Amino acid sequence: MKILGITGGVGSGKSEVLAFLQEAYGAVIAPLDDAARRLQQKGQPCFARIVEAFGRDILGADGELDRGKLAEAVFFDSKKLALLNTIVHPEVRRWTEQDISQKESEGVRLYVLESALFPDVDYGDLCEEMWYIFTEESVRYQRLEKSRGYTEKKIREIIQAQPSEAAFRRICTAVIDNSGVFEHTKKTVQSRIAHLLEL
Repeated sequence: MKILGITGGVGSGKSEVLAFLQEAYGAVIAPLDDAARRLQQKGQPCFARIVEAFGRDILGADGELDRGKLAEAVFFDSKKLALLNTIVHPEVRRWTEQDISQKESEGVRLYVLESALFPDVDYGDLCEEMWYIFTEESVRYQRLEKSRGYTEKKIREIIQAQPSEAAFRRICTAVIDNSGVFEHTKKTVQSRIAHLLEL
């Protein structure tokens, strides 16, 4: 089984690339943000420790974590964000390693890990390749305004809160430029996948 890591900022078009890999190559996609969310649900490994660290004020009426309140608590406080990460990241890593083992035993050929946080959380040792889905910032603004209705101010805040382009490039073995039409991107992806599957 080949393991590929995919990263990139908001609005870069990672979802489009992932959908193509799934459709064209039967790739199993593992979005680590989704895994982190599941692990923070009531009864899951991270829940009690997060409540203990941040208090019951971050719970919603249903007794689950209110993600909006938790985000507010850590967004402008690097120490609180670091604390949250020390709770969540090791559990996500543990889940990932178990899932990789399971999928390998099922005969999966291509397994794709996806996260915007790979520059901050090192998964390079698990991946044969790590791709940075690069898109020009002006294109990202256009996409996010159109697809999510975000304001320019909100987009700027989200982009500034994510790792820099230099940080993404530093950890990646390949850069996939997704600034133009997706047909061009597909050709680059096909070429890189052919190389990866031959490794």
